[in-house]
Amino acid sequence: MEWTRNIGIAAHIDAGKTTTTERILYYTGVVHKVGEVHDGNAVTDFMEQERERGITITSAAISCNWEGRSGPFSGINHQINIIDTPGHVDFTAEVERSLRVLDGAVAVFCAVAGVQPQSETVWRQADKYHVPRIAFVNKMDRTGANFLGVVEDMRSKLGANAHPLFLNIGSEEHFTGLIDLVCQKAFQFDESDAMGVSVIECEIPGDMAREATELRESLIEAVADFDDTLAEKYLNGGEIDEHELVLAIRKATLSLNFVGVIPGSAFKNKGVQSMLDTVVNYLPNPIDMPPIKGQDGKERPVSIEPDDNGPSAALAFKLWSDPYVGKLVFIRIYSGTIKKGDILYNPRTRKSERVSRLLIMKADSRDDVDCVRSGDICAAIGLKNVWTGDTFTSKNLDVALEPPSFPDPVISMTIEPATSADQEKLSVGLARLSEEDPTFVVKTDQETGQTIISGMGELHLEIIRDRLFREFKVKAQSGKPQIAYRETISSFAEGEGKFIRQSGGRGQYGHVVIKLEPRETGKGFEVVNEIVGGVIPREFIKPTEDGIKEAANNGVVAGYPAVDWRARIIDGSFHEVDSSEIAFKMAGIFAFKEAMKNAGPILLEPIMKVEVSTPDEYQGDVIGDLNRRRGHIQNMESKNDLAIVNAAVPLETMFGYSTDVRSLSKGRASYSMETSHFEQVPPNVLARLTEDPSR
Repeated sequence: MEWTRNIGIAAHIDAGKTTTTERILYYTGVVHKVGEVHDGNAVTDFMEQERERGITITSAAISCNWEGRSGPFSGINHQINIIDTPGHVDFTAEVERSLRVLDGAVAVFCAVAGVQPQSETVWRQADKYHVPRIAFVNKMDRTGANFLGVVEDMRSKLGANAHPLFLNIGSEEHFTGLIDLVCQKAFQFDESDAMGVSVIECEIPGDMAREATELRESLIEAVADFDDTLAEKYLNGGEIDEHELVLAIRKATLSLNFVGVIPGSAFKNKGVQSMLDTVVNYLPNPIDMPPIKGQDGKERPVSIEPDDNGPSAALAFKLWSDPYVGKLVFIRIYSGTIKKGDILYNPRTRKSERVSRLLIMKADSRDDVDCVRSGDICAAIGLKNVWTGDTFTSKNLDVALEPPSFPDPVISMTIEPATSADQEKLSVGLARLSEEDPTFVVKTDQETGQTIISGMGELHLEIIRDRLFREFKVKAQSGKPQIAYRETISSFAEGEGKFIRQSGGRGQYGHVVIKLEPRETGKGFEVVNEIVGGVIPREFIKPTEDGIKEAANNGVVAGYPAVDWRARIIDGSFHEVDSSEIAFKMAGIFAFKEAMKNAGPILLEPIMKVEVSTPDEYQGDVIGDLNRRRGHIQNMESKNDLAIVNAAVPLETMFGYSTDVRSLSKGRASYSMETSHFEQVPPNVLARLTEDPSR
C-alpha cells in the first residue's frame, strides 16, 4: 500500500484533463502512441459519444506505474490508479463518486482562464470528501498564459493555500522549461524530442534566480506551519535540504491546508513528468488516509483501518454494463484481500454473492487478476444485486461504509417508444441506465401513464437518449424538457386531518393534528412525534408519518414536491375498534395538505450559476440577452481580450442557450452552467405555470 496512489484528475470542462491523462499513460508505458481528444482516439474517452463530442462523459479508471525521479521516493516503482473525470456539470455525479473513493486528486486549471465555475464545483466536492490535492496549471503554451496569476486566482476564489512547487521558464510560445523550487534545479525541455521524454538538467537562469529564491522562501514559510522541526531550523537560519522540504510539503498537503502548484502544457508534452513526481512525493497512499467510517448492523459508528490481513471491506462506487462481460462493479478495497471466487456479503440486501472475476481496468480494456488488496481499485464480475454505494464485506463483518451522495435531478422530459416492439427494450434500457447513473431517475406518471426521465441537464438527457438508441437499439421519442420545481412554506400553520368511514360493520377512523413550520433552505424535511399521553397509539405513529411524507410529494401550489419543512404531530384521537394504519395514513395526508395551504406555500425554481466568456465587442449583447432571461448579473471581469460575465439565471429560460449565445457572438462566445440554488417563482411566471401544468 505504501507504493500505491489512488488519484483523480478533475477540473472545469476543456481544461485539459483527458489530454493530461493521455500523457501520463504514455510516459508510464501503458500506451506507446498518444491519443488526442480532438482526433477522437483518447484512451480514456472510449464511448462513441465522447469521441464524437470531444468531451468526457463517464469517469474512466486506469492503472499505470511510475518510478519517482526525485525526493525520498526516487527509484521506487509506484502503482498509480487514475480516474479521469468529466468536466461538464451535467455529469457531476461521476466526479462525486470518484472523489469518494480516491485518496488524492490533481486539479487541472487553464493557465489563461484560471479558476472557472466547474473548477470551484470540483474543489468543493474534494473538500467535502477531505481529499488532499495538488494543482496542475495546464496550457502554459497558450497566448495569455499566466502561471502566478492562476496561483493568485486559486487563493482568492478557492481560498486555497496555494504555492508554486515549480516555476515556469518563459510562457506562451517561449515556455521552455521548469525550475524545481524544492531541489533548486532547472530543467529545459528538449525541443528535438517531440514527445518530451528527454529533459535536460541545467542551472537556474541568472535572470530568474532571485524570483526562484523568493518563491522558495515563501514555500518554506508556508509549510513550516505544519512541521515544527523544519520551522525551528528555518527560524534559526539553518539550511533546509531537499529531503526535509519534500517531507514537510507532503505533511502539509495531507493536512488539506496546503496545495502545491505545477505549471505545464500537456498538449505540448511539457511538465507532465514533473507532475507525476509530485503525485508520488506529495499525494497520500492508502495508509496515510484516516480510517474509513461506517456503521455496523445496529447503526453504531465503526472505523476500518487499511490492512491486507484484516476482514474484507469494499465499496461499490460505479456500475457499468460491458457488452462483452456483462455488469462491471467498480470497487475500492479498504481492508483485507479479495480473491477470485470469494463470497462477499452485502449488508443492504443481507445476502452473499460470489465474485467470479476480478479485473484491473485500463479504460475499456482490462486485465484479469487473481486477487486485490487494501488500497486497490478494480472491477468485479458476478455481483448481481448491487446499487451504487453498496458495501461488500467478509461474512463476519456486518458493516456498511458511507456511500457517496448525489444531487437531485433538475430537468425532466417524457419519453415514449416509437413502436410497441420497442416498449420492452426501452424498459430494459432505462432500468440499466438508471442503475448505472444515480442522477438519472425514471418514473411513471400515475395520471397519464407516461414515462418521465429526469437528469442533471439537457446534455445529460441527450446522451441518455443516444445511448438508448446505440446500445439498446431503442427508437424513442422525447417530449419537451420540464423543470424540477419545488414547493415550500413561508410561515407556521396547523392542519387537522380526519379519515372517518362507516358503512356497516367495522369502519375506519383516524384523526391527526399537526403543526407545520419552515426550515432553513437545503435542510430537507423532518417529521417529529410530540404525542403524549397515548392520544394516538404508538402503532399508528409511523403510518401517520408515512402519510405526511407521501402528501409532501405533491404540494398544493402546482403539485411539485415540498421541501424544507418540519411537521410536528401534536394531537389526535383514535377509536378502539375502527382505527387502523391506513386510516391514520390518510389522516396524515389530509392534515399535511390543510396545514400547507395555510402556511404560505410558495413555488421554487432552480437558479443556475452561468459564466459566459465572450469577446469584448459582444459583451453588451450577451448581458442584454441574460437580462431578458430573468438573469441577474453578479459580476464582470476582463481577462486579455475576453469579458467574463457571471450571472444567476432561472433554468426555465436557459433551454437552447448554447445556440443563442453562438448566434449573438458569431460563434466566439462560450458558457458554462451549474445548479446554484432555488428561488421563489415570480407571480407572472407562477400564473403561467399554474394555467399550463404541462410546463
